Amino acid sequence: MSKYGVISEDTRLFLSRGNHGMIIDGELVPAISGMTIETFNPSTGESLGFIAAGDEADVNLAVHAARLAFQGEWSTWTPYDREALLLRAVDLFERHFEELIEIESLDMGAPIASMRRSKESHVRRMRYFAAMALNVRGETLPHGLGKNVHAMTIKAPVGVVGGIIPWNGPLGGQWWVMGAALATGCTTVLKPAEDACLSVIRMVELMREIGLPKGVVNVVTGYGATAGAALARHPDVDRIAFTGSTVTGRKIIEGSMVNIKRLQLELGGKSPDIVFADADLDKAVPGAAMGVFNNTGQVCFAGTRVLVQREIVNEFTARVGEFAKTVRVGRGLDPNSQLGPIVSQKQLDRVMSYIEIGEKEGAKLVTGGDRLRGELDNGYFVSPTVFGDVDSEMTISREEIFGPVLSIIPFDTIDDAIRIGNQTEYGLGGGVWTKNVSTAMRVVNEIYTGTMWVNCYGLLDPLVGFGGTKMSGYGSKGGLAHLDNYLYTKCVYMQI
Repeated sequence: MSKYGVISEDTRLFLSRGNHGMIIDGELVPAISGMTIETFNPSTGESLGFIAAGDEADVNLAVHAARLAFQGEWSTWTPYDREALLLRAVDLFERHFEELIEIESLDMGAPIASMRRSKESHVRRMRYFAAMALNVRGETLPHGLGKNVHAMTIKAPVGVVGGIIPWNGPLGGQWWVMGAALATGCTTVLKPAEDACLSVIRMVELMREIGLPKGVVNVVTGYGATAGAALARHPDVDRIAFTGSTVTGRKIIEGSMVNIKRLQLELGGKSPDIVFADADLDKAVPGAAMGVFNNTGQVCFAGTRVLVQREIVNEFTARVGEFAKTVRVGRGLDPNSQLGPIVSQKQLDRVMSYIEIGEKEGAKLVTGGDRLRGELDNGYFVSPTVFGDVDSEMTISREEIFGPVLSIIPFDTIDDAIRIGNQTEYGLGGGVWTKNVSTAMRVVNEIYTGTMWVNCYGLLDPLVGFGGTKMSGYGSKGGLAHLDNYLYTKCVYMQI
C-alpha cells in the first residue's frame, strides 16, 4: 500500500514522477518559466506533486504546434483514419481505466465506486465521436442559376480549437473537446483546471502509443488567469470550448473578439427541480437529492433549487433530510464512499460560507451544514446539507454554490412553480416530478432552460446532447450541433 492507499502499480509510477510536465508537440515538457504549481489530494490534504505553471509563452508554443499539425500530415488523414484512431483510443482507455480513475480520484476526489460505474458512459462518448468521424458531410443544393451551374456545401474543420476544461470531471470533460476535434480533423490545445488535471495529462500521454500525431493534441497546464486567458485571446486559435463559471465565461467572450473566435460555453447554473404533489416520492426523494449531491454537488446543472408543492413540502423535506443522513461521505479511494471531498480548501471555504449565509438569512437547516472531522479532518469534506423554508430571494437560492447544498422552496400552483423556476439568471438544467403528462409538458415548455429531465435527473447521452441558455452559455455538448461547431460551411458554385 502506498501513502495514497491501495493503488495500481501504473498509478504509483505515474505519481512517483513528482513533477508533471505539459504535452506540447508530442513531448512532455516543463513550463518555459520553470514555475510549478503544487497539487493536493482533497481527501487527505497531502501533496500529489507538482504541475507545470504554463503561461502565455507555453500557450504560444502549443498553438504553433497545433497549427503546424493542422496544416501538415493530419490534414491528409481520411475520415476512416480518424475513426480508427478514436477506436484505438477506446481500447486504450479501457486497458488503462483503473489507472485513470485512480489518478482522478486522488486528484479531484471523486469516489472510485462511482467512477467505475461511469465507465460505460465514458466509452459511449468516445465511440460516439468515432462514429461521427464518418458523418461529416455537405449537401448538393437546388438553385436558380441555370442548368450549367452546380451548387454544393462542404463542411471543413475550423482549425485550432482551445479546450478549457473544468476540475469537476476532467477525465470525461476532455473528450467533449478532444473527441470532436479528432472526429472533424481539427487540432487542439487543452487547458485543464489547475485543481485537477493529472488524468488529462496521463490520457493524452498514453495516446502517443496508438499513433496520435505530434501536435494534434497538446496540453498546457497552469492558472486560468494566465494560461487560460492566453489561450482565449490567442489570435491563431479558431474556436474555444469552455466549461466553467459565468464570470470567467464573460472574459472568454472578451478574449474571443481578437479574431472573432467561435465559442461553446457551458457556464453556471441554478437549476430548478420541481416536485408536484402527485409525484412518486419513492423516486423523487432520492432522485432530487442525488440531483444535487452527485459529485459532491460539483455539477453545473445540479438541481439545487428543489421546488416542492406546499401540500407535500413537510413530508418531502423530512424524507430528503433522512435520505441525506444515509449518504456515505468518505475518501475518494474508499470503495464504500458515495460522496467524496470538495476539490480544494478554497472551494470548501466557499461552500461553508454559503451555508453560514443561508442560516443568517433565515433558511431552516434541516440536516448537514458541517465540515466533517475525525478521520476525515485533513480532507475537504462537508456533510450533505438540506435547507428548508427557502424563498427565491435568499442568496442560497440565487447564487451557484457548487457544493452538496440543497434548498427546498415551497410553491402552490403550477403557475407559481414556473414563475419561481424562471426567477434566475441561469438556464442550464431543470427537472419536474409528476405523474401527469400535461403538467410535465407544460413545465418542460415554459421553464427557460437548455436541458430538462422528467421523473429523473442528470441522464445524458452524446447522441442527444445538452446545453444552456441565458447566463448559462450557449452551444451544445453532444448531438449533431456539437460537431457542427468544429466545422465551417463552405459554399461552392461550379459552372461547367
